Amino acid sequence: MVNDLTEGDVRKKLWLFSIPMLVSVMFQQIYNIADSMIAGKFAGEDALAAVGASYPITMLFMAVAIGSNTGCSVVISQLFGAKDYKNLKTAVSTTILLCVALSIFLTFLGLLFCGSFLRLIGTPDNIFSDGKLYLNIYIAGFLFLFLYNVCTGVFNALGDSKTPLYFLIFSSVGNIVLDLVFVAVFHWGVAGVAWATFLAQGVSCVLSFATLMKRLREIKTEGKRRLFSHKMFFKVARIAVPSILQQSFVSVGNMFIQTFVNGFGSAAIAGYSAAIKLNTFAITSFSTLGNGLSGFTAQNIGAKKMKRVKSGLFSGLFLALLVAVPFFALYFFLSREMMSLFLDSSGTSSALETGIQFLKIASPFYFVGAVKLMCDGMLRGAGIMAGFMLSTFADLLLRVVIAGILSGSWFGIADFGSTGIWMAWPLGWSISAVISVFFSISLFRERL
Repeated sequence: MVNDLTEGDVRKKLWLFSIPMLVSVMFQQIYNIADSMIAGKFAGEDALAAVGASYPITMLFMAVAIGSNTGCSVVISQLFGAKDYKNLKTAVSTTILLCVALSIFLTFLGLLFCGSFLRLIGTPDNIFSDGKLYLNIYIAGFLFLFLYNVCTGVFNALGDSKTPLYFLIFSSVGNIVLDLVFVAVFHWGVAGVAWATFLAQGVSCVLSFATLMKRLREIKTEGKRRLFSHKMFFKVARIAVPSILQQSFVSVGNMFIQTFVNGFGSAAIAGYSAAIKLNTFAITSFSTLGNGLSGFTAQNIGAKKMKRVKSGLFSGLFLALLVAVPFFALYFFLSREMMSLFLDSSGTSSALETGIQFLKIASPFYFVGAVKLMCDGMLRGAGIMAGFMLSTFADLLLRVVIAGILSGSWFGIADFGSTGIWMAWPLGWSISAVISVFFSISLFRERL
C-alpha cells in the first residue's frame, strides 16, 4: 500500500502516517528494556556489561544505516510527490546497490578492527573476550541491518508507515523469544544475545525486501529504467551524509557528557544512567514524529504544495506537544516513581536524587525540544540541510560546552557540580530551537 500525502486533510494524513512510526519507537524501547533484562538475569552482569561496552561502537555503524535511511527516504518522497515513478525506482535500486556495497565494506572493516575499537574505548579485560564475540556476530549481520533500514526508509517515503511497524513488531517479538531460548535455555550467554539479534533482524530484512519489491512492481512505469544513476547517488548522498555526520556527532557528544558524569562518582553515574534512558524515550519519540513530518514535507515539496507543508508543520507541532504532555507529567511529578523502575531499594539515595534532579530540570523543556525536532524534520524533508545541521550541531556543541563549564570540569569559571551538567540540556535545546524556527520561517518566506 502506498499513501499519497499530497492530497486530503493535512492533519488526518500526517497523524495517520506518523502515529504508527511513534508506536514503532515505543515498542522498540520496550523491547530494548526486555532484551537487557534477559541478558542481565540469565547471562550475568559481565555479559550485560560486555554488550553495553560494545554500544558506542555499534552506534557509530548504526549512524551510517540511519543516515542512508534518511537520505533515500527524503529523495524518494520528493519523487513520489512529483509522480516521477520511473526515477523513483532508479533511486530505490541505486540506494540498495550502494547499501550492499557499503555494508560489505563496513563488515570487513568491523571484523578486522573490532578488537582495536574495544581497546580504544577502554573495555576492561574481564569482559573483553565476550565484547569481541558479541561484536563479531553483530557486525556479520550488517547487510541485514543496512538493507532493513533502507527498506523502512522507502516504505515511509511511499507514505506507508504501517508495514515497517508490522515488521518491527515481528522482529522485536522474535528477538525476545530467541533471547529466551538461546540465553535462558541453551545458556549461550553473549553469543546467544548476538545470534538472536542476527536471526530476527535477518528474517525481518528478507521479508521487508521481498514485500518492497512486490510493492514497487505494482507501480507502473513506462520505458526502461536505470538500475544505477550517478545523479541519483549524489541526490541521496546530499541528504544522507549530513544525517550520518549528525548521528555520529551525537554519539561522540554523548561520550563527552559521560566523561563529565563519571567524574562525580558511581552514584551520579547510576542516577544518570537510569534517567537518560527515560529521557531518550521522550526525545526519540519527538525525533520519530519529526521523521514523519520529513516524509510529509518531502512529498509535498515534490508536488510543489508549500501551503500543505506549512499546515503540516503546525499539525505536527500540535501532535508533538500533545505527546510531550505525558512525558513531562510522568517525569516531573512522578520522577521518584519513574526512577524506582531502574534503581531498587539497594540503590543509594544519592543515585535516586541525582536521577530525579535530572528529570525535573530537563522535562519542563520537552516542549521546547519537541518544537526544535519538528522544525528539524520539516527542514530535512525540504532539503534545507544547512539549517538542519547548524541546529543539530549547535545543540550538541552547546550541550557539551555548557556541561563542561557549569560542572566545573572546564576552565574553572563556574562549579554547579553535576547540576551544571543537567542544566546543559534545556539551554542547548532552547538556543538550537531558535535556530530551527528561524530557518523554518525563512523557508516559508522564500517559497510562499
